[in-house]
Amino acid sequence: MFSIVGILIVFGAVVGGYLMEHGNLKVLLQPAELIIIAGAGMGTVLIANPPEVLKGILGGIGAVFGGSKFSTSKYLETLKQMYDVMQAARKKGLNELENDVENPEKSELFGKWDHHLRDFVCDTLRMAMTGGPTPFELDQMMEADMEVHHHDSQQPVAALNTVADSLPGLGIVAAVLGVVITMGALGGPPEEIGHKVAAALVGTFLGILLCYGLLGPMAAKMGKAAEDEGHFYHVIRSVLIAFLKGSSPLVAIEFGRRAVPHPVRPSYKDLESTVRGKAAA
Repeated sequence: MFSIVGILIVFGAVVGGYLMEHGNLKVLLQPAELIIIAGAGMGTVLIANPPEVLKGILGGIGAVFGGSKFSTSKYLETLKQMYDVMQAARKKGLNELENDVENPEKSELFGKWDHHLRDFVCDTLRMAMTGGPTPFELDQMMEADMEVHHHDSQQPVAALNTVADSLPGLGIVAAVLGVVITMGALGGPPEEIGHKVAAALVGTFLGILLCYGLLGPMAAKMGKAAEDEGHFYHVIRSVLIAFLKGSSPLVAIEFGRRAVPHPVRPSYKDLESTVRGKAAA
């Protein structure tokens, strides 16, 4: 919602200021310049990025116009799920969860989890069941997993930033083409030459506006969403390591709660009531 409001403010301020200077909006309506800039920009994306990154860009743009998935309620729900898993492991023994870990889609513990989170937790528990790796080594495994995931999530952001940085240059290309057309019209009426020069300058204007007023901020918002996801997995990592080191489930999820960023961190009372509500049910 805020992203849409921000875009409206950007374009509203630019157009409003232009009208205050008694500008003619018809001069800014140059479909050919927009086709040159937008088409060339899309072409550079297709040239530079594999299909996986292109899918990430589309998914990231959709997330720009929505709220963050990692709200306080999301953290409460996930910490409660982690508590249930750790309680089951504490009562039955970690090795008794082997069927749940090996077939998480059919498990009552993991069946409703997001598949990325489910794989992250089950892969860690599977290694813990072997009895070989120490908690420190498991921590290093999770850190390596998170680094790979973070790198993958940053690739669409970098690709969109690259396109945004190219737009001013593509605007100059459109402007140069407009100047070429203007030079071919020399000797004609002054009004016609003035119109063609104005159309050429609109290309530069559009390139700069789309870079700094639209795609650049969208890439920044996608980057913040990737950071939120990184914080989320760091919380899960903190919970797992605390539990594997011998902490009780309640203490382990408190480790996780303390790792949640302040704007969305649930209070201890909220977490406790959530966990007790699940236990009572």
